[in-house]
Amino acid sequence: MAAAAGDGGGEGVHEERGAPGDDSTSGAESLDRLYPAARPPRKRTTSQCKSEPPLLRTSKRTIYTAGRPPWYNEHGTQSKEAFVIGLGGGSASGKTTVARMIIEALDVPWVVLLSMDSFYKVLTTQQQERAASNDFNFDHPDAFDFDLIISTLKKLKQGKSVTIPIYDFTTHSRKKEWKTLYGANVIIFEGIMAFADKMLLELLDMKIFVDTDSDIRLVRRLRRDIGERGRDIEGVIKQYNKFVKPAFDQYIQPTMRLADIVVPRGSGNTVAIDLIVQHVHSQLEERKLRWDMAALASAHQCHPLPRTLSVLKSTPQVRGMHTIIRDKETSRDEFIFYSKRLMRLLIEHALSFLPFRSCTVQTPQGEDYEGRSYSGKQITGVSILRAGETMEPALRAVCKDVRIGTILIQTNSNTGEPELHYLRLPKDISEDHVILMDCTVSTGAAAMMAVRVLLDHDVPEDKIFLLSLLMAEMGVHSVAYAFPQVKIITTAVDKKVNNLFRIIPGIGNFGDRYFGTDAPPDWSDDTLDT
Repeated sequence: MAAAAGDGGGEGVHEERGAPGDDSTSGAESLDRLYPAARPPRKRTTSQCKSEPPLLRTSKRTIYTAGRPPWYNEHGTQSKEAFVIGLGGGSASGKTTVARMIIEALDVPWVVLLSMDSFYKVLTTQQQERAASNDFNFDHPDAFDFDLIISTLKKLKQGKSVTIPIYDFTTHSRKKEWKTLYGANVIIFEGIMAFADKMLLELLDMKIFVDTDSDIRLVRRLRRDIGERGRDIEGVIKQYNKFVKPAFDQYIQPTMRLADIVVPRGSGNTVAIDLIVQHVHSQLEERKLRWDMAALASAHQCHPLPRTLSVLKSTPQVRGMHTIIRDKETSRDEFIFYSKRLMRLLIEHALSFLPFRSCTVQTPQGEDYEGRSYSGKQITGVSILRAGETMEPALRAVCKDVRIGTILIQTNSNTGEPELHYLRLPKDISEDHVILMDCTVSTGAAAMMAVRVLLDHDVPEDKIFLLSLLMAEMGVHSVAYAFPQVKIITTAVDKKVNNLFRIIPGIGNFGDRYFGTDAPPDWSDDTLDT
């Protein structure tokens, strides 16, 4: 996910509200078109990242733009690297709009948008002064940190997580906080100097140059810098004539010959964009960037359970409740009653892993008591819909004033991968200990994606607690392998998952048994509940 537009004229990944192909605007206004609008504060609110939200809303669906979950093969690595598209072109040439059109047409759920604008070098005091008076050349290759760009792209291509600097275009400096991105099916890297480094070129699987008339680019730049960055027209024209135009002639236009495809007129050239999408589709089909659940399941056989797992002690009472809820003859009323009892025990057990500090209080008898108190800021519960929300009452019963968020994840029947359909998280969740709730976890697909969503909202991995009434060993291993610092807490772990990825002996479809609904014939835990 790219930052906002940079001083050098790269327009980031934002799109202006103006005519198609006009991407000269960045900042808060342009985010309205690309991302969901912020909602007014209330008990449950849609959270916003410190930089940009991780979701891209299109007319057809939601695309997760901070990377994909770490789908590993049986050897613990991704079988294929991501497909990287490089988008080059002059300042305000329409790269942003072309990128967005490609993303919408590709129809893949995991895309990383990376802009060169995030990688401007840190300026010295003298350079800062020159930048303030429009006398610093942001359109020169030396203005970019190519070493950081190359190392970042290499990691993303391998499916690894990276941290990206956030550039402040008002102060011409990097902000203290950095954002986290993850690997994806497709990585779109755009910038005015996207083709200016040999090592960078080697990382690009496809190179696209957006060619737009210079007069149009100048008008777009004037509108952006004056309207969005508060600059005067004289300063903008001075910078354009002194730096932007010469840099385009010397460094940017010559790289057009390196491109695999040149797109004249930017987003207006739908024929070129269709050809690009067809080629990327064929490349993705060859790479088969899908999670092989069967291979992953067999890879974990005979492995000891991870240390991050805690299973509620199997007392006669606990085992008796499991007997009741696992029995297919149990009525819905009894299933709900004993499930709620188990949930309460599970929540109480999970709370014992929260951090506590020593404290002293005075009793009514005037004596000191050496006790313990919660040392964190706040506890937030996040339920994975729909079954996970059945655990919310138990959490509310034992955690006063707990905040609640929800995530809806369903598995794509064609790709076998989970897709994020709905997200509502409390604000400032990054400072909380988060209890992630789902009633059953078989393969761990939905749980892994939910953890990834929390990480992308800046929740530290060691502050996430995954709670489930029942888990399969496969799901435990999958989550623990991907997120070794997440605490996994459950009341029982079953050893097997069948070829439909249902937990064996299992509990059936928890959501259907709890809510009294009928599951389709081909249901599985991951498709409906986890």
